[in-house]
Amino acid sequence: MKKESRRSERVSDLVRAELSRLILTEAHDPELKRVTITEVEMPPDLKSARVYFSCLGGDAEREKAGEALRRAAGYLRREVGQRCGLRYAPELRFVVDLSLEHGARIEELLHKVLPHDAEDATGVEGEPKATTGAERGNEGEPKATPRAERNSQGEPRASPGAERKSPEDEN
Repeated sequence: MKKESRRSERVSDLVRAELSRLILTEAHDPELKRVTITEVEMPPDLKSARVYFSCLGGDAEREKAGEALRRAAGYLRREVGQRCGLRYAPELRFVVDLSLEHGARIEELLHKVLPHDAEDATGVEGEPKATTGAERGNEGEPKATPRAERNSQGEPRASPGAERKSPEDEN
């Protein structure tokens, strides 16, 4: 399903929030307590919804959660239709969202491929360390002067306490 209209995007977000609230607070099935609704896609006619969910645990827990969502689909459909004020209660189709697992796998592969020296180049909490010009090997390069500190010819201006020469003094 492709989100074609702005309205279907807004209603999808509303349906996702309402489904999350229903599952968290009003669902009595213990299998639903570990379910997280990650995304909802709706076509422009708003008569159906593809609901992506993730679940803690392995494949067996995902299957149990999927079955529990399918059992509760009628109740969830009715409640979403009423609470969201929709003319038609959308038909809910539940799909396992594996994007979190894919992301973790990609991160694991990148960690294996990247050199371990990259950890040394990071500072506190994984942020890059600040390095000075000397550490980067820029000792011989001239210091950059901000634009406000240069005159109209692009030359550095004299510091405020420096002695200034007038054109008459040069003669």
